[in-house]
Formats: sequence, C-alpha cells, structure tokens
Amino acid sequence: METRKFKDLTIRDAFMFAAVMSDPEICRRVLELALGIPISEVHIQTEKTMAYHSEYHGVRLDVYADDAEKRRFNVEMQVTLQKFLPKRSRYYHDQIDMDALLAGDSYENLPDTYVIFICDFDPFGDGLYRYSTGMVCEETGKSVSDGVRTVYLNAHGRNRDGIPEELLQFLNYVKNTGRAEEISTTDPFVRHLQDSIDKIKQNRGMEERYMLLEEMMRNEKQKGIQEGSQKMLVQCIIESLESKFAIPVELRENIISETESDKLNAWFQLSLKASSLKEFEQNM
Repeated sequence: METRKFKDLTIRDAFMFAAVMSDPEICRRVLELALGIPISEVHIQTEKTMAYHSEYHGVRLDVYADDAEKRRFNVEMQVTLQKFLPKRSRYYHDQIDMDALLAGDSYENLPDTYVIFICDFDPFGDGLYRYSTGMVCEETGKSVSDGVRTVYLNAHGRNRDGIPEELLQFLNYVKNTGRAEEISTTDPFVRHLQDSIDKIKQNRGMEERYMLLEEMMRNEKQKGIQEGSQKMLVQCIIESLESKFAIPVELRENIISETESDKLNAWFQLSLKASSLKEFEQNM
C-alpha cells in the first residue's frame, strides 16, 4: 500500500491522531466527550505514544494517558472494520494493569482503566454513536465495580438519543474531514482540532518523524512476509518428505530451525526429487 503524503493526513490517520492527541488539553477534551465524565487534567505517556516498540514487533500509535485521579486511558483510532475489537480491548486493559501494578502491590491499588476506540465504522451494527461496555453479573444484571470500561465511538451513528451535541460534532468531523470539501461547523473544539492539525503539517520535524515511522512499519511488514514465506517453505518440505518417507526427529528439527530462504528453496526442490532420505540428507 502506498504511503499517504504527510500533507494529506487527517485525524483518521493513526499518526496524525496520535500527534494531535499529544496535546494534553485536546486529549483531555476527547476523553471527556467519549466518557461523559469530567477530567481535570491529563498526562500523556509520550514514551508509549507515536513510538517504535520492539516488544510489540512494530509501531504503536495509540494514545496512553493518566489523570489526577490516577485513572489510566488508552485511545485508538480505528478506520477499518475489526472483528476482534473487544478482545483487543481486553489485551489493552491487561497491558495497562501489568504496567500499573508493582510486584507485591495490593490489587486494590489497580487504577480504573478506560480503553476508547474511535471508529470510522459501526463496530456492532446497531447504529449507535457510542457503545459502552463493562463487567455485569449475569444473574442479577448489576454492574461489577472492577474499574474496567471500554467505549466504542461510532462516527457513522444514526441514533442521537442521549448524545451531547459536542460529541456529535466531533464524530461528524472524524467522518467528514478529508471527504467533504470543507469542515462547515462553528463548534470551537472541532475548529481547534483542525487548526492544530494544520500547524502539525507545517512542522518539518513531525513530517520527518512520520516518514521514519512509515519506514519502520514497511520494514516490519516485509519482515512478516518473509517469515511467513519461510514457515510455508518449511511446512512444504516436511509434507513433501513425509509423503515418501518417515522423517527422523533430528532431521525434522534441522529443517524447522533453518532461516535462510535460499537454502529452504533448495531443500524444497530437493525434497521433490530425492528418491531416499539418504539422498536428501547428503545433498542438503
């Protein structure tokens, strides 16, 4: 997929979303709109936002923040329909908990955690602008106070019941920016968002950072493709040999542990032609 030009990025692009949300006041306001609760101030965990994380095998562009009440937040822009968003949410909550609870700490010290997905699609298909989930006791229907909440915002909602005008304006902006010729709204927060994005696009340092992260993601994708091809070759070699011979454990392990693509290709061709295991091993 061709890299989008920096000047063409909108709030729906993960990099630009993370960049504009690095402004604590913008992040605070988005959290308030999404959750419907007052938030006095937030601290952006810059070491986890817009950065390359080797432990995640690539680039993470979701936003991590905490506030004065020690609540923790993870916010992510989603532009393509994801089947497993609830499980992704579960993973994010777990990551926040592991990071927050020190060894030997009491579980009561776990902070309340919020995961927010801002979706350019309807994640559940019911036409709501906001879906909020949390733990509920099946027998009583009562909420369980475990401090875990996930909110899915839908920019393509239809049912406006209970949706504040400010949140509606924000979601319409997410849906329309870059698709409509101009943003026709007088909402001050939306105008501030667009002004902030325009300023980011004038920042040469941010453009260089974007290009660097894009290059890292391309490298990770290429690495993943290469590793997938190697695994497929290994499987093909083993299946080819197994169709004719009983493969000793040591030989199987040697094939599985090989990582050079050229050698695996040669072994696959050899596995097709070899008339015996001895012939195969002698020519490996």
